Amino acid sequence: MAEENQPGNGATAAPAAAPQVRMQVLAQYVRDLSFENLVVQKGLSGAEVQPDIQVAVSLDARKRTVANQYEVITKFKVSSKNKVNGEVLFLLELEYGGTFHIDGVTEDQIHPLLLIECPRLLFPFVRRIISDVTRDGGFPPLNVDAVDFLALYRQEIARRAQAQKPAAETVN
Repeated sequence: MAEENQPGNGATAAPAAAPQVRMQVLAQYVRDLSFENLVVQKGLSGAEVQPDIQVAVSLDARKRTVANQYEVITKFKVSSKNKVNGEVLFLLELEYGGTFHIDGVTEDQIHPLLLIECPRLLFPFVRRIISDVTRDGGFPPLNVDAVDFLALYRQEIARRAQAQKPAAETVN
């Protein structure tokens, strides 16, 4: 009789019930926004301008005091320099935040979820704000390329591991 419930005898083992992951966006907001149009301030004409645009992205996440709530801030710094002479054309800095309610995620999975999936949900709104601000600031709308938040997360983990290596080596 004991053989009837053994794997391979046609009996199926009941899978362990995995906790249901639930993620809800509670709020989204602009925490900080700055745009400087230096072309107008310097009086450059369009013929003299060949833009070189650089986008830097950083992320921050923290637990809120309410149970299962987290705040994620995406920080974008966009600068455009003139390829001809290196002068700055415009600077845009945007901190865009979201408040999330997350249930059913283990402690080891919460960090990547906060720094990969949450920013991925916020990104279309960030892209739209950057496009609108650059257009309203006198430039063609800037449609920021999609950001690979998984690659950013992996780079940060590798950077942290590398930073801990020399500290460990000096102790020996």
